[in-house]
Amino acid sequence: MSSKEKPTLGGTRIKTRKRNIAAPLDPAAFADAVVQIYLDNAGDLELVAKNLESSDLNFSRYGDTFFEVVFTGGRTQPGTIKPDEGERHPYSVIECEAKREAILPSVIYIQKILRRRPFLIKNLENVMQRLLQSLELFEDNERKKLAIFTALAFSQKLSGLPPETVFQPLLKDNLVVKGLVLSFITDFFKEYLVDNSLEDLISILKRGKMEDNLLDFFPSAKRSPEGFSEHFTKEGLVPLVEYNEKKIFEVKLKEMKSALTTQIAEESDISEVIENVKQRVNDAKLPDIEVVRILWDVIMDAVQWSGKNQQQNANSALRQVKTWAKLLNSFCSSGKLELELMYKVQMQCYEDAKLMKLFPEIVKSLYDQDVLAEDTILYWFRKGLNPKGRYVFSLHIFAFISLKNV
Repeated sequence: MSSKEKPTLGGTRIKTRKRNIAAPLDPAAFADAVVQIYLDNAGDLELVAKNLESSDLNFSRYGDTFFEVVFTGGRTQPGTIKPDEGERHPYSVIECEAKREAILPSVIYIQKILRRRPFLIKNLENVMQRLLQSLELFEDNERKKLAIFTALAFSQKLSGLPPETVFQPLLKDNLVVKGLVLSFITDFFKEYLVDNSLEDLISILKRGKMEDNLLDFFPSAKRSPEGFSEHFTKEGLVPLVEYNEKKIFEVKLKEMKSALTTQIAEESDISEVIENVKQRVNDAKLPDIEVVRILWDVIMDAVQWSGKNQQQNANSALRQVKTWAKLLNSFCSSGKLELELMYKVQMQCYEDAKLMKLFPEIVKSLYDQDVLAEDTILYWFRKGLNPKGRYVFSLHIFAFISLKNV
């Protein structure tokens, strides 16, 4: 080694990776900063939103804390709605008046925040779920404010808030049994329907998977169709009552049609089928006209059609009519119901190419089996109101009447 050369160390230099050191969580300092912005601007939500936008607060880390401040005025203790240590402000949702004009500015304010920071929607969901699951810890007036806020949030289409966030947390047994959920949901319905239609409300209920389970909001002692109608009629929500009654009616019709379809497919004894239908009609208080329509639909649905063989189709349809004529006769107990059956046959023959030419033969078969009276057929021929296919069918019926009177 030359005397001018400096000694060096041998070996390989090892590169070390810099480690990200997470700053400790400090939700208290974040909450205090947000509260101070509220206080500095005297609760003017426009100014609060602008100051929050220009701040360097870490919303991505303290989103839940932010909405605690919005709803309750400050931080809450874990698992409760009790105030935690730290500053508070008097401009929260819970502190304002239980009126839509007082709460709407908070909804619009949150909408602005979410437009700038859409990731906060998940934090809004988290906090709303906690608040709704804790309804029993609020006073009546505070629960009403939450219901009004929730209704306005959906009415204003608050960015991305899913209905299940609201409805599912409400179904806790301890909340339902005390009637707290029914009171909340009633206030929600009434407030939402101020600006929206019943169809809009039903759409929200469908998305929240509650359309068919509205009775789940009722305590068990009141959980009946009668209890539903009585409660919401008293609250002035008659359109909702009518909708629910129609829904129940449709379900009962569907159940009867399903049971009848099974019995006819199994070729059950006709007396047994008649008894079953009568029992369901009495239990569900189904209108006679609807029963006649269902009977005809089910009888025709059970026909084994054979493609384009018109004669075979005709024989199958007429055989089916003859087989179940006694069933039809049991429920076509007046001229009005017989006429309804004729209209039903007319419509089906008009709409189904396989049956287009069978109308007079079906009517004759029903007449021969004493399901249709001659007066009913004559009335349909002279004054029948349904125009579909009427001209063509009338020619056939005229021929039938003429032959009969010869």
